[in-house]
Amino acid sequence: MNNKFQNTTIDGQKITAYQLGKSGIEWANGAGTPSDGMDTNKENQPTRKLTDSANSIIIYFSRSGSTELLASKIEKETNADILEITVKDPYPSNYPKTLARANFERENQDYPELNMQLPDLGQYRTIYLGYQIWAMTLSHPMDSFLNTYGSQLSDKKISPFMTEGGYGQGDSVQVVKEILKQQGATNNTFTPTLVVDGNKVDRADKQVNDWIKH
Repeated sequence: MNNKFQNTTIDGQKITAYQLGKSGIEWANGAGTPSDGMDTNKENQPTRKLTDSANSIIIYFSRSGSTELLASKIEKETNADILEITVKDPYPSNYPKTLARANFERENQDYPELNMQLPDLGQYRTIYLGYQIWAMTLSHPMDSFLNTYGSQLSDKKISPFMTEGGYGQGDSVQVVKEILKQQGATNNTFTPTLVVDGNKVDRADKQVNDWIKH
């Protein structure tokens, strides 16, 4: 396995992203990408950087490290607070096992239970939502997060960012909007989305900078 370890950190903890540096053929549009078996947190505590001064917060889920790296790039440019979404039962490190679980969850509408606490979001004007594209829609932990806490995102500007396997964002942003509406969130505005191939996040600095300026 050709692991790629980044010198980049998030909230003082090292980021590991296994697919970086792989060619398109090696990466196979994300197929086979492992995690460390704890949704990138085997050696880390879940990221939770909260201050009294930030007016934006990055809320993200990362299985194999790419979305976490993208979140760190956004934090570097915005100095936003950061909150990682964690689930009670992490996804397996083995990609086919994760795929099988994700397919079961989607087919049965049985999404993972969260293992996190949401802070008071009152001070934040912008919420950066970070997730992966699974089967052309948003990853299931983000689905769980929005269904659990969506009512607390009223009056926020939502800035979606995502990593994907080369096929685009799918219907993910529309699903975010639908869940927020279902949960009673009101007066949301949405920025353009940031979409980055999962094996190219380390080369996305300009893309991130251009996106943040919108």
